[in-house]
Amino acid sequence: MTRWAEGLGGLLDFLLPTGCVVCRAWIARDIDKGDTVIVCARCRTRLEVASWPRCPRCHAPRGTGRGQAPDCLECREWPAELSLARYAHVLTSPASDLVHGLKYEGWAELACLMGRRMARVVERETPRRGRLGRIEGVVPVPTTERRRSARGYNQAALLAKVVSETLRLPLLNALERSSAPASQTTLSPDARRENVRGAFGVISDQATRIRGMDVLLVDDVLTTGATAGEAARSLVSVGARSVRLLTFARALPQASSLRRRPAA
Repeated sequence: MTRWAEGLGGLLDFLLPTGCVVCRAWIARDIDKGDTVIVCARCRTRLEVASWPRCPRCHAPRGTGRGQAPDCLECREWPAELSLARYAHVLTSPASDLVHGLKYEGWAELACLMGRRMARVVERETPRRGRLGRIEGVVPVPTTERRRSARGYNQAALLAKVVSETLRLPLLNALERSSAPASQTTLSPDARRENVRGAFGVISDQATRIRGMDVLLVDDVLTTGATAGEAARSLVSVGARSVRLLTFARALPQASSLRRRPAA
């Protein structure tokens, strides 16, 4: 780095200090590398990974001695069209702060970090080591036009773009939200399923591309699986061979009692 660049970097840090989106700690910029990091190293190491063993289908932690149990309460009500789900982190802080920042605070830049963490999950679960199997296309879960306009983007679409680019898979904006249900946030599992019933449709000119394809459905958070299940039904209805879900975070009832450990 030249003295001029060092001086410019110092001036920028003084005039426009970069703060971590989560903890607000100062982050030094590296103008030689075009560094746009907005999450500090400490907060990255605090991202929580779910404990093992996990349900083979939905990867919910199952507790000691239950790894091979035939039934999982977390995904028992999922439709058959949603074959399995994977996620990068448990929805506790700082993962919840990143989700909130991307979804409600306009921090679109967070999609790069979050999407890469998601892609790493797929990369680790190769056909020999996991159940994800072949993936031929990445489809984001759409939001309503009103919410997209208010936020300026669909957060799932930003994540899906990073995932598709990292894994070198085609990005297929195949779904549209055909209704504007109430927010899922405060609803019970049964109410969530009813709230999104019939909410998705496949865009007509994408149906032929989806037919016979193994699809990776991408969203920011998995809670009950109601939204993903309904989206999967729509994709399978036009001939998708399989639908697997990938999210950045997952809300777990026992998350507060899980042993915190850093992501690898």
